[in-house]
Amino acid sequence: MARHLIGYIRVSTGKQGRSGLGLEAQREAIARFAQAEGFSLGRVFTEIETGKGSDALERRPQLSAALGEARRCKCSVVVAKLDRLSRDVHFISGLMAHRVPFLVAELGSDVDPFILHLFAALAEKERAMVSARTKAALAAAKARGVKLGGPELKAARKNAVVSIKANADRLAANVLPIIREIQKAGASTLRDLADALNARGIPTARGGKWYATSVSNVLSRAAEN
Repeated sequence: MARHLIGYIRVSTGKQGRSGLGLEAQREAIARFAQAEGFSLGRVFTEIETGKGSDALERRPQLSAALGEARRCKCSVVVAKLDRLSRDVHFISGLMAHRVPFLVAELGSDVDPFILHLFAALAEKERAMVSARTKAALAAAKARGVKLGGPELKAARKNAVVSIKANADRLAANVLPIIREIQKAGASTLRDLADALNARGIPTARGGKWYATSVSNVLSRAAEN
């Protein structure tokens, strides 16, 4: 008998919700995951919220409903990507206290809660890096006598994001040929690719180890460029 799963998908603005942008991609991702991993996907809960102040369970009624349904069915909740739950590590820690297991389609079915916390912490760190670079750019502009305001703030933040993205794109371009070589040698899963990269001593952009999600990010960037 197939194991049961409850789905949860989320978009961050009403506009996205009305257009369906992102919803179908998430729905397809969790459906593919369930089929590949031998799960039976039950009800899928859809959340549409503004994002502002959304990292509180009382502001996420569909997530609360998904948790309740999972408890009733004694099963896990699946999301397409970890940030569909939250980008806040403390919020994710709070969800774990509900003792409902969460699965993340892009990470695979055997990722334990500690790894989910780790990825959430890394996402938080990236946001902090963007914020720090934005502040540094604003300070430099102010020192040059530039009058700071809305447009300047947006430009500084945009430049910080562009810088981080450029670094990630360069890494993807350098690592992609190695990933293709490993695939030709027989590695088929994201976990296999991550293990092979780690075995070769190739660091990630942050100088750390590879995981399924970091390999997935490289492949996604390659597809976009």
